[in-house]
Amino acid sequence: MATTSKAALSKTEDTVTETIDAAAGAAPAQVRDLAEKSVKQAKDGYARLKSVAEETSDTIEDAYATATKGYKELGRKSVDAARSNLNAHFDFLHALIGAKSLSQAVELQSSYARQQFEVMSSQVKELSSLAQKTATESSKPFQQLASKSARYAQA
Repeated sequence: MATTSKAALSKTEDTVTETIDAAAGAAPAQVRDLAEKSVKQAKDGYARLKSVAEETSDTIEDAYATATKGYKELGRKSVDAARSNLNAHFDFLHALIGAKSLSQAVELQSSYARQQFEVMSSQVKELSSLAQKTATESSKPFQQLASKSARYAQA
């Protein structure tokens, strides 16, 4: 994309230069100066626009890469939590099958429920913290871009 833009800019500059040179002999000096100033302003404006567009594109790419990394980690942690919970449930079922009495089975159930509540609470806290961190880090490039834009607008 950058090569195409550079080629287009170069071609536009060449065309404008040729047009100015062709009209230079026929136009009075004031008109020629005005045309040259207009062309210079147009070139400067295009260069600024191009720079802002490239910076915005880079910002979007950075935000996407950060979000992708964070959501992969969130997915991995979710799978780990599910695996851990499933293994704990199978261990509980194995112990429940081996219970010798109803009171032992009730005690196993109560212990398992209490333990799983604590484990799942911890997992939810960890996953929500990771999701919040990912969202915050993903938005940083946009915050920085907005800050630069505000400074540029003030200048």
